Amino acid sequence: MCLMLRSCFPRRSYKPSTQRHTGCWSSFLTRFRMRTRSSSTQSEGNFLPGQGGSSEGGGGGGGGGRGGWLNGKFQKLFRRPGGQDSGNNTGNIPGNIPGNITSTDSPLLPSSPERPPSPEILQFDQILEQNRFSEASQQLIEREERLFGENPEAEGLQGHEEEVNSLAADYEALERLIVQTLKQSLSLNTGEVSAEALTSAVKAVYQEDEQDQLWKQRDGTPPSWRASGWRELHDKTVTRLIKDHMRNPSPPPADQVQQSSVEAHVCSMGRQLLADLQLVVGEVKTCYPTDVNICDFYARMFHQNISARLKKIADFGLEEKDCTFLLRWVNEYYPGLLQKPELAGDISIEPLGKLLSEELLKPLEEQYLSIKQTELMTYIRCVLEREEQKWKDGEEPKMEDGYYDSPVAYDIIQFIHGMVTLAEKVVGDLHKARSITSKLDTLMKSFKLFQDEVVKKNQSNGKAFIKANLGSVQQFTNVLQKNGHLFQEDVRIKCLSVLSDMKESAHTYLLSSVHVALKPHYGKLGTSDWLNKPEFERLLVSIQTQSEELQGSKESCHQELMCQFHQEVTVEYVKRLLKGRVKLKDKNQQDKACTTVKDDAESLHELFVKMGSKEDWLKEILTTIAEVLKLQELPAIQMQVASLGIAFPDLSNKHVAALLKLKTNISSADRKTVKETLSDALRETSGAGSRTFFSKVQVK
Repeated sequence: MCLMLRSCFPRRSYKPSTQRHTGCWSSFLTRFRMRTRSSSTQSEGNFLPGQGGSSEGGGGGGGGGRGGWLNGKFQKLFRRPGGQDSGNNTGNIPGNIPGNITSTDSPLLPSSPERPPSPEILQFDQILEQNRFSEASQQLIEREERLFGENPEAEGLQGHEEEVNSLAADYEALERLIVQTLKQSLSLNTGEVSAEALTSAVKAVYQEDEQDQLWKQRDGTPPSWRASGWRELHDKTVTRLIKDHMRNPSPPPADQVQQSSVEAHVCSMGRQLLADLQLVVGEVKTCYPTDVNICDFYARMFHQNISARLKKIADFGLEEKDCTFLLRWVNEYYPGLLQKPELAGDISIEPLGKLLSEELLKPLEEQYLSIKQTELMTYIRCVLEREEQKWKDGEEPKMEDGYYDSPVAYDIIQFIHGMVTLAEKVVGDLHKARSITSKLDTLMKSFKLFQDEVVKKNQSNGKAFIKANLGSVQQFTNVLQKNGHLFQEDVRIKCLSVLSDMKESAHTYLLSSVHVALKPHYGKLGTSDWLNKPEFERLLVSIQTQSEELQGSKESCHQELMCQFHQEVTVEYVKRLLKGRVKLKDKNQQDKACTTVKDDAESLHELFVKMGSKEDWLKEILTTIAEVLKLQELPAIQMQVASLGIAFPDLSNKHVAALLKLKTNISSADRKTVKETLSDALRETSGAGSRTFFSKVQVK
């Protein structure tokens, strides 16, 4: 057997690593050894080279390692006559040949049955054909290490040019196929590429990236043909893939063919984006290591690509419809798409930012908001003009549930609310959106001018319109107070002021005719006739009768009107009393006056509460005045007046003097003392009370 081997393999000297010549048997065996070693390396289970795991395709997984591979490949060379195996006795192969085959079988013992051949080791191109890219990458890395590991500066090693050229060609083939696979990443659901192939390609990228880092750690220069920067290659390939998808998005559905070209293109990009990101989150993600934020990477690349395309669109002048659509897509539709449940858990939205810069958004926003402000102002003017025309034509507002109703406030409020809410979605900022109401105070003044005209002309339908307007004024006021976010603050305050004037004007107009009818009864107050019950009772009857003329406004508005009526009647009562036409000379008269004022206060309170008033505090004023009329001791009078002044800080010394003059038994010095007490109390409390009443009571 030894002679046979020597005759087949002539002796040659061998020096490891530096004298392996292509074509010699030792070089032949060495290359097979390399393939054998690489076939038993790690599997696809790990993304980093040099870690354990099962093989991708099973090459070299059995048969006893390197020796087993050669045993299976060359058993026929050592067969015994008659087809029997020679027992794999390779122990006499010269020991200076790398990759010696060892065996425990002795050539002197009977031969054992023939062993089954080990699985065939695949060629490099066969591994690539099976899309086992990470295994191919690992083989190339090991070949590279054998050639360059000890001399990392070498571009080529003398005597190994063929191996170096072969390695370069294999790297080029691997790179080409990996790029091709990455380009099909978004086709996993169509069968153009399998998840296994993409996983293997990704793993190969990470293995080669680790090899790049190893070259850097050695401070060496990799061969010029080596495709370094594999991570960058991956990113560029995916970026080009996304760019192609956005350049040729899916066509719009048949029911959306009426869209403008801008709408159709942007919507198509949106549909393509959603479909691609769903695929990335659902399938592509599983082909990458768990610690790699590949979903965020795809989202970022899509974001940048769409942003660039929208920038080109925004650079051109857009019509109103396209301007509105583009803003809304940027601020509402696109963020909403990324926040879909199937995407939100894997994509970080906040770092992406806006699709368009503030510099590009600002002119679009100004164009949109200016148009919407004009629309709002035009609409409000039309509503007011329509209402004014009805009044001029002698029509009355329609009755609803027993009161006059005006559509002015309802129509305008609905329009404002809808427009500001929509504008907030379109521009993505409430502060900017509510700028469309910046001229609302001007239109509110127009509304007041219309009401002033109604009051001035006093047509037969005037009161009906004023009663209807009270409902609109109240609705506007409620919206401005409870939904202030829809308006700029300065505009809101101005509008509330105008509305307050309108309500006061409407109350004055409606109550003025009532007070004219009550004037004869007012004249009896504060006189000797007043102390007789029948006179005041006739006033109460007249008040109740006249109040029927005030019916016709919305219930809550009617209640406010009754409160105002209650207050004005009380003002008339106190004013007539303080005129001093009755003199209370002694205690008996003062006691009777006290009783009369208290009874009147109670009767007024009951009547107006019945008519809807909620102003209970007016009764307190009359009751306190009655107590002052009754009291005889100066300290008690001082205390009562001070208490009244603290509750109503607009109580003046003139009012106190007029009240005390009704009591003819109080000296001027005492009246002065009481007034000084009031001044001291107001000064110490700094006008603690918040109500006003006496400022409406004019006294000489």
